[in-house]
Amino acid sequence: MLPTLREGDVLLVRVGAPPLVGGLALVRLPDGRPTAVKRVVRRDGEGWWVERDNPREGVDSWQVGAVSDADVVGRVLTRVWPARRPAGSPAVWDDPGP
Repeated sequence: MLPTLREGDVLLVRVGAPPLVGGLALVRLPDGRPTAVKRVVRRDGEGWWVERDNPREGVDSWQVGAVSDADVVGRVLTRVWPARRPAGSPAVWDDPGP
């Protein structure tokens, strides 16, 4: 998720919370891929369309299709550690609901 996140960042995730369009979500990708953080782009008839912030690396809905509701682990609320973040990236993602 470069440039937004870096390996080793510690995130606060609201498990079970639905994703927000434009925000980040922790999702299970198919075919035995590890759980990953992705940007939520839109609600699709089949689930959630998620994308990576770095188009040169990783897997997203362009390769595997929409992520089902059951495969959304939770909504990313904020980065807890480290406090540093790339210029222009949000420290906290909007989280209006329970």
